[in-house]
Amino acid sequence: MPDLKDFPDVTQLAIPFFVIAILLELFVIRVLKGRGDYETRDTATSLMMGVGNVVSGLLLGFVAFGVLIWAWDYRIHDFGTSWWAVALCFILDDLRYYWYHRIAHRCRWVWAEHVNHHSSQHYNLSTALRQSWTSTFTGMFILRIPLALIGFHPVLLLFVGGLNLVYQFWIHTEAIGRMWKPIEAIFNTPSHHRAHHATNPRYLDCNYAGTLIIWDRMFGSFVPERDEDMPRYGIVKNIGSFNPLKVAFHEWVDMFRDAFQPGLSLRQRLAYLFAPPGWSHDGSRKGSAQLKADYVARHPDQAGTPGLPGLAPSAFPRTVAAE
Repeated sequence: MPDLKDFPDVTQLAIPFFVIAILLELFVIRVLKGRGDYETRDTATSLMMGVGNVVSGLLLGFVAFGVLIWAWDYRIHDFGTSWWAVALCFILDDLRYYWYHRIAHRCRWVWAEHVNHHSSQHYNLSTALRQSWTSTFTGMFILRIPLALIGFHPVLLLFVGGLNLVYQFWIHTEAIGRMWKPIEAIFNTPSHHRAHHATNPRYLDCNYAGTLIIWDRMFGSFVPERDEDMPRYGIVKNIGSFNPLKVAFHEWVDMFRDAFQPGLSLRQRLAYLFAPPGWSHDGSRKGSAQLKADYVARHPDQAGTPGLPGLAPSAFPRTVAAE
């Protein structure tokens, strides 16, 4: 049985692979004319965001790890480090990631740290490195506490979490189309994740999976990529900046500005912090549900297709009773 010291930080070990893969994708796009694109300033911003994520992890990682060590002291079991324990830990942590990711898109407090990952209007392997500097402040590491309590050591949790992040790197590409159907049915793939990064109304708030797309299929958040509605990338209101400081902190600034504007009730202030992105006290903004409904109103032929609601009752013509 492996010792805990045998479980390294796989994200650090994978850095050479990241660099080689980005260069290979660039070769495929520029020389072989594969699908995709790189823009120098955008790529530089993504790389700087990746460096900042590593630095913030080194400075603040002790907070989450300390909380998990505390939880581990109250464990009800010790699963150890056998291969089956690692596999079980990976699957359960992938489920944990699904719910973290879903919350990150439906709660503005967590969206404030996650939005930077979606801020690029390009979709390539460098986009995968556009990671948060502020994830510790959201407190979402608490979602791992149940896994520590039932018997998975924090070192093992960090190891499988690293494997999950390394897996997600390669799906940030347009150079790979749809894959073999059984793979598409079980695993998160470039096609599934392109839909997740898209701002097209049908793709908003879908495909939250880390490694296994089965969670989205199980919990009703799966939307397939469609050839007739190819993804457009970025966020609904793009920030129009390559400044990594603005990319990292713009939503935090906007969120607190909204929450502390004069004349609001306590409930409205809390809603600006914790309601879904797009919520506003005066209804002047639109969340994903309204954006989808508006799209269907403009394109009624798309009603009820994957990712879009059916027509509202008011959209149907009234019938006149016969006299």
